[in-house]
Amino acid sequence: MYIENNQIKKYVSLWLILMFSLISIMIVVGGLTRLTDSGLSITEWQLFSGFLPPLNNTDWINYFDLYKKIPEFTEQNYSMSMQEFKVIFWWEWGHRFLGRVIGILFLLPLIFFTYKEGFRKLINLYLIFFLICFQGFMGWYMVSSGLVDRVDVSHFRLSIHLIIAFLILSLILWNYFTLKIKIDINNKLNFFLPLIFLFFIFCQIIIGAFVSGMDAGQIYNSWPLMGSSYFPDDNNLINIFKLSAFSDPSLVQFMHRNLAYIILIFYIFLLIKIYREKLDNLFFAIKIVGIFLFIQIILGILTLIYGAQIYLASMHQLSSIFLVSFSVYLLYLNSNQQLLS
Repeated sequence: MYIENNQIKKYVSLWLILMFSLISIMIVVGGLTRLTDSGLSITEWQLFSGFLPPLNNTDWINYFDLYKKIPEFTEQNYSMSMQEFKVIFWWEWGHRFLGRVIGILFLLPLIFFTYKEGFRKLINLYLIFFLICFQGFMGWYMVSSGLVDRVDVSHFRLSIHLIIAFLILSLILWNYFTLKIKIDINNKLNFFLPLIFLFFIFCQIIIGAFVSGMDAGQIYNSWPLMGSSYFPDDNNLINIFKLSAFSDPSLVQFMHRNLAYIILIFYIFLLIKIYREKLDNLFFAIKIVGIFLFIQIILGILTLIYGAQIYLASMHQLSSIFLVSFSVYLLYLNSNQQLLS
């Protein structure tokens, strides 16, 4: 994305940072919505009328009556009071409300900047807007999986919903960098090395969503062993090579742990390579990535040991935003920006 007008460039940059911040908040709120088991409290998708919360007691009764029809209530929360329902309702309503705000705050400035700069210069931002719209659909598709025959949403749909959010976040950040940072085209690693690192982190986010979706963090609350052994003793090693492993809580937790080790080893490889080749323009980025990788691992271990306690689990997700952001920063500094912007 190339914008000649410095004033417009400044406004676009500020707008992108605002959207980055809102989507970061959205990811954290979404995580808390999942951790508080609030995601199924609103059982209908109301694109426009859902913008307003219940305004009177009749509205609250209607929402609660709809909730009483789904398995989460009939099989799990059948003794829930109206006051308890309101708690989980507000989490889900807030999550959806923030999604609507993000859509509006992305679209309206995009139309204005298109008028000023033309569609062709901003076509990649329209791709991001498409992903934001698709994310709304994916959110409802995820929720709908928990309205019939099960008390939770599909962990597969949850993982898609989460990874799209991180993809949107990364693309917004990338476009911000194209406006604000000039890169050194002569002092680089192989482009694919930071890309592979970021790919591993995205894979870890997907597996992390599996862990969250199946409450797999509430079993084997010990580290570095899973109980008394490295491999979960309620499973056979052969099962890790089956597709059903992705729906097995203990195996998913095993994958999440070990992918973290792989990411750490790959990071150390990158760190050594950058310093050996004296790529000084990457020193700051690789060190910041290392700091947040260390924080993420420590928070992951603590989250596990304390049985996915809500504050630790939320901090673990928040730190993943920083880790992804600085990994994108490292990738950008090591790229030919014209290839991806």
